This record gives sequence, structure tokens and C-alpha cells, in this order.
Amino acid sequence: MAVSVLIVEDDKNIAELLQLYLEKEGYAVTVAYDGGKGLEKFRAIHPDLVLLDLMMPVMDGWEVCKAIRAEDDTPVIMLTAKSELDDKVAGFKTGADDYITKPFEMKEVLARIEAVLRRADRGAPEAPARRLVFDKLVIDMDAFELLVGDHKVEAPPKEMELLYYLASSPNRVYTRNQLLDEVWGFDYFGDSRTVDVHVKRLREKLEGTSDKWCLKTVWGVGYKFEVL
Repeated sequence: MAVSVLIVEDDKNIAELLQLYLEKEGYAVTVAYDGGKGLEKFRAIHPDLVLLDLMMPVMDGWEVCKAIRAEDDTPVIMLTAKSELDDKVAGFKTGADDYITKPFEMKEVLARIEAVLRRADRGAPEAPARRLVFDKLVIDMDAFELLVGDHKVEAPPKEMELLYYLASSPNRVYTRNQLLDEVWGFDYFGDSRTVDVHVKRLREKLEGTSDKWCLKTVWGVGYKFEVL
């Protein structure tokens, strides 16, 4: 039986995009466009997970999450345009299991859903752990965390995906076009210099971390994650 997800989101474009993407991944999806209807549908279908917008009419996400927690331990992931720490803390205090700030990328949403369902043991599709460990470097795609030395470093999803892809095959050289296809997708029509920009930003974050690995340019070809 497919894992069921309830999306409670008043922005219909976002809700429909989430629905299409998750259904493509094999999830059974139900959508509600305000907090009141969301709570009604939650009680009617008892989903395996709830994607819950924070700012909504009728009932906001905090109210809905509190009501869900009073009845059940169903995993809840908050979706919101608010990025302030206080809002995140408030979300977790009401019982949210995770928190994603808009705008987000669908790969990140899927990774977080899978991670939360695994923690809750609610039948998430089996997937190997996506976590790479090197000297003073941890690339954790399940948690979307980049640990450099002893510190968590903020990195946008595409930087994380690019670094993870390169580091998954140490010492293998990839052309810019290969990286565009694999990380950005075949339907991406941007300039290959996009890869150069992302590599430059990653180098700034990783500079001086270790002498046992590096992001190396292979002139005339592309890039590789070199393990020394």
C-alpha cells in the first residue's frame, strides 16, 4: 500500500506542484487548502505524514499541529516562508518533526519526507542512507546537512547535491555538461558556467578544511572530488 501524505497548503500552485511530484514518487496524496479542512481530512484519512503550511486561513499551521498532536503522533513537516529562528522553535514546540523554509526544492522535500518517515517507521520507500564521511567533512543528504570540521555550514540544495555527486565517486572526473545533466537535470537550459559558480562557492566554504581531499579542476575537462 502506498504511503499517504496530506498536504495542507493555501497556495494552490505550491500544493499542486507538491502533489504532482509526490504522486510521481509513488505516494498517495490528499490536499487541503486551509487549516480547518486540513484537520478534517486528517481525521478522515489518518495519513502517514502531513506537510503543513504555517500561514493559512481558518486555522494556522501551529493550531493544526497542536490539534494533530493532541490526537496522534503522525509525523508533521512544516512548510513556511518564515525563516526566523523563533518561528522554527515555535514549530518544533508544537510537535513538528521537521521544518522546510520556502522557497524549497522538491528533492529536498522528498529527502526530508523519507528521513522523517524512516525515523517514525511508517513505511517510507526503502532507500540507502545518503551520507558521505571524509576527513573533517560530512555530507548528509538525508538531513541536508554539511558538516565542515566541527561546524554545520549552510549550503543551498544545489551546492549540496553537486558536492555529494562529486564525492560519491572520488577521483572520477566529470565534465560540466555531465554535472548539469545529473545535478540540474536534462531539462536545464542554463549556461555551463553555473557549475563553475557553484564549485567556487563550495571551495570558499571548504577551503583549508583538510589536506586529504579537495575539489579539483581538471583543466579542459571539468571537476573531480580528489581524495589524496
